Amino acid sequence: MTPPTLTENPFTLGVASGDPLPDSVVLWTRLAPHPHEPGNGLPTQGNVPVRWELSADEHFRRVEQSGTVCAPAQDNHTVHLDLRGLEADHVYWYRFHAGRWTSPVGRTRTAPAADALVGEARLGLISCQQYDEGYYTALRHLADEDLDAVFFVGDYIYENAINAQAGARRYPADRALPDFYNHWTVNLDDFRQRYALYKTDPDLQAAHAAHPWYVTWDDHEVENNYAGDISQDNLPADVFRARRAAAYRAYWENMPLRRPQRPNGPDMRLYRRFQYGQLAQFDLLDTRQYRSDQAYGDGWRYPGPESENPARTLTGAEQERWLLDGFRNSTATWNLVPQQVCFARRKETTAARSKLSMDSWDGYPASRQRVLAGVEQAGIENFVVLTGDDHVHYALDIKKDFDNPASRTLGVEIVGTSVSSGFDGEDRPEDWSTMTAANPHMKYYNGRRGYVIVSLDEERLRADFCTLPGVITPGAPVTTDASFVSEAGAPGLRPA
Repeated sequence: MTPPTLTENPFTLGVASGDPLPDSVVLWTRLAPHPHEPGNGLPTQGNVPVRWELSADEHFRRVEQSGTVCAPAQDNHTVHLDLRGLEADHVYWYRFHAGRWTSPVGRTRTAPAADALVGEARLGLISCQQYDEGYYTALRHLADEDLDAVFFVGDYIYENAINAQAGARRYPADRALPDFYNHWTVNLDDFRQRYALYKTDPDLQAAHAAHPWYVTWDDHEVENNYAGDISQDNLPADVFRARRAAAYRAYWENMPLRRPQRPNGPDMRLYRRFQYGQLAQFDLLDTRQYRSDQAYGDGWRYPGPESENPARTLTGAEQERWLLDGFRNSTATWNLVPQQVCFARRKETTAARSKLSMDSWDGYPASRQRVLAGVEQAGIENFVVLTGDDHVHYALDIKKDFDNPASRTLGVEIVGTSVSSGFDGEDRPEDWSTMTAANPHMKYYNGRRGYVIVSLDEERLRADFCTLPGVITPGAPVTTDASFVSEAGAPGLRPA
């Protein structure tokens, strides 16, 4: 089949890189000359040849590798280029060409060699970017940060209907969105178009082009608060698995992921491990695909025999074994676990018996206890959980016994607020006083939008919680609202 002639720019969705290894990184793009149309203006069959270049300088005077790959129609004309033979801990620039068109330039970086002594790592933490609840100003600022990599820990898209005005973005009539977006995502075309809408955002494109990303999902990439094969709306299992298969396929297509992550129907192996020299080990989790159904519904409920059943799991047995084996084999100074929902306990009131979130690790306490037992048994001294989901910033100590504030601190949790979900937010949400009083291990709580910069060296971890005054109008400045540190070998967060 003759490739189509590209009469319009196909690189409307930008470029991205991800999952860096010492000798490899994934480069991504998606061809979409008409991004708001089903099919994106390209044939539904065949391939489009795409040329690529990798350079040691941003002006491409020293091109180190180049070649041609295909953007297959069956993959919605996406490219997942797994480059090999690269230099460890090295910055590269890349770009793509299709027809007479050239993509924006992306900047990426490989990981340090496994045995390398790494002086410092600077990592971004982001999540939850509902398109119709605000602008991605936080991502524009994140693009300007000096980072080695970014962790995105869930809710890259949302499945809700979006009106012609794009909700809080209040698009005028001459920018109105097509009616296609004004329904909930169900099938593969729906999910593909939803990613296309999100990826047209220039601030999201800038953040992808500036840094390599490690990604994992949460619930809204499929459906709010789903649990394994169980739909929040109690759809028949076969109907929901078909929806999940469509969602997983579109997710893989639109993320800088390798071939082993390509889904098989409604199943996709997304949990994976990375080494960052001798400094850190990253264990990215998937707490949606394998979890038991939420106990007592998926909101805030009183714990009881159902939620405390030892057989309940948030990770599934296979992923849990993989995680604990990784702890036992780790020789890194820091063990980071980027994942979706709050790990530390959060009581809603100061009463001895209080409601807890059944959708978070509080709804799966036996699962959490097995992870913490694995941390102790492996002798992990610097256990760090990186979390999204809650649309607020938290700094939390992870206690051996959350009922005893004086008990041993086994690690720390950094919860990053949303990019845009929840509109502008506020510095002190209405439950701020109650939550901080009920949870003495909660060292910080802020409800604005933003991101976190996590810095690591051999001596300490530092978390800088960055916030914006608002996101329903673009262009807000970013400030560092608070900073906390945890010393290596003596976990526990304190103000920097």
